[in-house]
Amino acid sequence: VQLQAYGGGLVQAGGSLRLSCAASGRTFSSYVIGWFRQVPGKEREFVAAISWGGSRTYYADSVKGRFTISGDNAKNTVYLQMNSLKPEDTAVYYCAGKSTLRSIEASAAYDYWGQGTLVTVSS
Repeated sequence: VQLQAYGGGLVQAGGSLRLSCAASGRTFSSYVIGWFRQVPGKEREFVAAISWGGSRTYYADSVKGRFTISGDNAKNTVYLQMNSLKPEDTAVYYCAGKSTLRSIEASAAYDYWGQGTLVTVSS
């Protein structure tokens, strides 16, 4: 499966952005799709994930209540709606896919990765 992440940009603190992760090759409903983020010098950090069909969602504590992950099976696309953005949310955001629910927060457990999209939150 091929994944393409897009939708990043520059936004002021308190603002919103919606990231998209478009999947091709196989329907994403067969996979778990996760969002990770990374800043230079730090490890890739789990942000959120959604199970196939969207029946289960998972969030890092740092984004709970602010970010929402959702999926559109018909469009083979997963979205990450990011509200109340903070400067510390600034990072390159990646979407990734895997076929099981095990180790959902571990980047090493994901088999497929999209290119990153940069989110910059200004104070």
